[in-house]
Amino acid sequence: MTDSPEPPSFRLAYVPGVTPAKWVRIWHERLPDVPLELLQVSAAEASDVLRDGGADAGLVRLPVDRTVFSAIPLYSETSVVVVPKDHVVTAAEEVTLEDLADEVVLHPLDDVLGWDRPPGEPAFERPATTADAIELVAANIGVLVVPQSLARLHHRRDLTYRPVTDAPQSDIALSWREDATTDMVEDFIGIVRGRTVNSSRGRTQPEPERKQRPEKGAGRKPATGAGKGGGRGSSGAAKGVRGGSGNAKGAGARRGKPKRRG
Repeated sequence: MTDSPEPPSFRLAYVPGVTPAKWVRIWHERLPDVPLELLQVSAAEASDVLRDGGADAGLVRLPVDRTVFSAIPLYSETSVVVVPKDHVVTAAEEVTLEDLADEVVLHPLDDVLGWDRPPGEPAFERPATTADAIELVAANIGVLVVPQSLARLHHRRDLTYRPVTDAPQSDIALSWREDATTDMVEDFIGIVRGRTVNSSRGRTQPEPERKQRPEKGAGRKPATGAGKGGGRGSSGAAKGVRGGSGNAKGAGARRGKPKRRG
């Protein structure tokens, strides 16, 4: 007895800070028989995972190599500066890069903002990861500018953040290998774009059976009162009834008590 083949699955990679829960829920509602596997990868390794076939598609940070990958931009993230709760920056609702000019701004090796030149004063050495940089901020060694989702991901009670109005932003996109655009990839594209199940741009759906319409004139009931006299006589009779109270009264008189026979 041979084992039955495993059902096909869809593998979705996603980078830290991205929350795919809403799209995953819709996938399970629409395609309950197709498992969706989630794979968290770092921003730096996302392209390699997609290129090597480790995932069918990914929620990644731009840019990607457009000679290899297709990409649909989804949204841009606000950048924030993470600081201790008693830092002077917290006195403002938002700050600029100039406000950070005298601060030691940490620049981790896994930075995703792609600075031309990081703001502020450089630290003695670059932290290996964003998580390491957060620990240094908590130790009052410097501040850190990251996308807001990463500030939330690494939340600590002793830290807070403020938007940086002129910092670079990080763009999130759905990406996949251009030569591997499968039906399941098309299904997920439809989900992230908000298409309905029967959208013509999604995977082709079978057309529902159409009810056959009766032929013109078939099955119609004849008009009430229509007979040999035709419609006009019928109309005239109705008009006569509506013409006044005399006809109605006369009709009522004829419906009185019957006469006794002698």
